[in-house]
Amino acid sequence: MLTHSTNEQAARDTLSFFLYFQLLMASKRPEKTSRWYFGGLASAGAAYCTHPLDLLKVLYQTDVRNNVSMLQLSREIIRDDGVTALYNGVTAAVLRQLTYSTTRFAIYEIGKQSEFGKDSGFFGRIVMAAIGGTVGGFVGSPADLINVRMQNDVKLPPERRRNYKNAIDGIMRVWREEGFRRLFAGASSATARSVFMTIGQLTFYDQAKLTLFETGYFTDNIGTHFLASVIAGGIATTMTQPIDVVKTVMMNAKPGEFNNIGAILRHISKLGPIGFFKGFVPRFIRLGPHTVLTFIFLEQLRINFGVLKDSQ
Repeated sequence: MLTHSTNEQAARDTLSFFLYFQLLMASKRPEKTSRWYFGGLASAGAAYCTHPLDLLKVLYQTDVRNNVSMLQLSREIIRDDGVTALYNGVTAAVLRQLTYSTTRFAIYEIGKQSEFGKDSGFFGRIVMAAIGGTVGGFVGSPADLINVRMQNDVKLPPERRRNYKNAIDGIMRVWREEGFRRLFAGASSATARSVFMTIGQLTFYDQAKLTLFETGYFTDNIGTHFLASVIAGGIATTMTQPIDVVKTVMMNAKPGEFNNIGAILRHISKLGPIGFFKGFVPRFIRLGPHTVLTFIFLEQLRINFGVLKDSQ
């Protein structure tokens, strides 16, 4: 009994020392802010790590079968095309983040660090995130289009595949074969999704982190970053799921397949209201890790390579 109590006391002492050490290190660490391009680099790294999950999410949303599962889809892909097929379209995914996420993070970070942003509060950050998401969504539309198409090639018969060599080849072929405007097919839904995604991820991440700091139990460390990013990922997934389904169907459509947005909505609604949330769980399984990795990478870039606040 005495040994058990001694072990419990030792465990409590160890935990107390660890928390004290974390607080001490956080207090001594110089406060830094992100550079404008850190968000794009962090998002690109996260996209590469989570690409197989994103590919399965796209295939699941465009599959018309009601009883297909994520596990079944992954088995079919590996059986027919091998394990490397899970990284089909990864160049487009990385290019998309380097255009879309670099733009939205840059606008948000620059706005947040401006005189207006420093005193704007939560709702001011929502406005900055909405502006960043609007511009970023439009800028990233061509790479997003190629990303969806390259991922969807996996489930098409060989004779119907587009077979883009990489993201740049895909963009050039769409421009040459379908016209420049086709590169921005689905730009409206992609931009709307980007607005809600940026608000859900960036604004709510900052708010969650601030709320955790205010409790007094959390410091500027990887554990806090992880918890705040999980919260942001859940909110962002819920806010953007219906828009993401519409965007995926729109971008994957053949020229002339749908006359307008109403035709796409009718096509999705054949599965009922749940059709607009098809793939919610696999999307969170993908977006959750992507959001966590993005902010962990971003925070590590900020802590190690950021700009000292005093030098701004």
